[in-house]
Amino acid sequence: MREDPRIGTGGPGGAGGQDEPDLLRDQFRQLLRYRLLIVCGILLGLAGGAWLGLSGNEAYIATSEVTVRVPTADPFAASPVDRVAMGSERRTAVSDIIAGRAADALGEPGAAGELKRGLTVTNPPNTEVLRFAYSHGDPETAADRANAFVAAYLANRRADAEESIAHNVASFEGQRQPLLDRRDQLETELDGLVEGSSTYDSAVADLSHVTGQISEINAQISSLQALDTTGGRIITEATPPGSPAGPGLPLLLGLGYVVGIGLGLLAAWVRLVFDPTVRSPGDVTRALRAPVLGVLPRTGRGHPDQLLAAGRLAEEYRSVAFRLAYDEAFAQRRRLLVVAPRGSIETPLAASVNLAAAFAEMGMDALLVEADLRTPTLAEQLRHTDGGRRPGWAGAPGYREGTWPAGSKVPIDAGESGIFDLVPGRRVRNVPRALTAPAATQLISHADAKGAVVVALAPAVLSYADAIALVDRVDGVLVVCDPGQVRRDDLARVRELVVGAGGTLLGAVLHSWGGGQEADRGEANATEVPGTRPRVASVDSREREQERRAARATQQDYRDVGSETLGLRVLDPADLDDGSPRP
Repeated sequence: MREDPRIGTGGPGGAGGQDEPDLLRDQFRQLLRYRLLIVCGILLGLAGGAWLGLSGNEAYIATSEVTVRVPTADPFAASPVDRVAMGSERRTAVSDIIAGRAADALGEPGAAGELKRGLTVTNPPNTEVLRFAYSHGDPETAADRANAFVAAYLANRRADAEESIAHNVASFEGQRQPLLDRRDQLETELDGLVEGSSTYDSAVADLSHVTGQISEINAQISSLQALDTTGGRIITEATPPGSPAGPGLPLLLGLGYVVGIGLGLLAAWVRLVFDPTVRSPGDVTRALRAPVLGVLPRTGRGHPDQLLAAGRLAEEYRSVAFRLAYDEAFAQRRRLLVVAPRGSIETPLAASVNLAAAFAEMGMDALLVEADLRTPTLAEQLRHTDGGRRPGWAGAPGYREGTWPAGSKVPIDAGESGIFDLVPGRRVRNVPRALTAPAATQLISHADAKGAVVVALAPAVLSYADAIALVDRVDGVLVVCDPGQVRRDDLARVRELVVGAGGTLLGAVLHSWGGGQEADRGEANATEVPGTRPRVASVDSREREQERRAARATQQDYRDVGSETLGLRVLDPADLDDGSPRP
């Protein structure tokens, strides 16, 4: 398998000899082809930003902060001995008990669950501060409820401390009561004893011990009753906020726009990854491993109305012809096969005619061979000059009058470009035999003459094998395709077939004229145009047009039938021939 030396296939740049920046630029340009997806992503992002902005602007957040502390006898102490477990306190602040107290304070006893939905309690790191934040649509209500929750939390904390103190005081009092009874009993006994006796001294000692215990318990009760039961101190009181919370509508719209662009580009990238068609000259170059020789400009009305181009289109054809003429691979053989991957032959037909005219303008002896032996139409669309001459292939072995190629060369008037010769196609019974006949080989060898060039036109490569049958003698292949309608797999298959048959892909010519069907060509132009015949000029031409359409429909019917079983047709031997001598 031969590789085109003009196209690199390895290296860091990948196929086509492109480096990474070129590939990235090419991919970005391809992403911009899916503008609809990008616009939809932007609209979606803007809609999301607007929704968040309009719904979030109705929320006002009021904040209050509280310093939490444990009950202490000295509120001015530098640091209490016991530390507060802030995690437990934060959980307590959002509990149902606090919500119930706040609901009672606000006069809504049954709304504790609803009040909790707007409350958020946080603890800043390394502090004993609880931050109460309440969100509501009304700023006054948000401030009132935040303060109510703070008051409820402090009240609950104080109530817990007082309850704990009362419980401890009651416990000490329970311990003190037996000692009081014992003290009263000892005092009564001392009244009946003789002072100085051993019994009296023992009773005095017992009384002194009991009195000491009572004094200790009283001291503990006094210390408990002296504790400050305030659970904390408010350091920031909630006030009605002056503006809604959140980033605001303008910022959200900006963020939505940026996010929308990202979503649109992501959707376009996914679409690009799963798109089987080529979308740029770079894709064509990488698939064919051959350069793009030209990109035909748009005509504004689909396919041009005349075969011989004018203006910018003609200049592009001339540019392609000059690039081919100075190409080393083409200059050695001067044989060119113009084909399409799939579909109609209309655009390759126009390209072959204009390339032949461009070669004639360059002073070459150009010969255009219509190797389309299934639906030939080229002879009816070009202006003939007077005269003709017998071709050199007429004396080739196996040649017989009435077969293809038959008759004389048809001189074609290409206007200012000059004159080139045309070998028109003819419908035959056995196309492969006609294309591989010695007469066809002798015809293509016309390019061996000094200053001569042969341009052959064949049906699509992936539709028929006609082009592959000519590759080993024509060598140079020019692919004409629409990047928006051809698949990368099709181009890769074309390259495999051409290189496998011994040919060389000289390059590709791109256009954006559609599939090239007759309906795309528009209505026929009845006005005489220099360099070409009108498409519909007489009743005979209309009849020929109908015959061509019927032939195309018949060929389509044959393609729809499986390769193993074909329908039978009744052919007129006078109209069709197999291109070989009869027995």
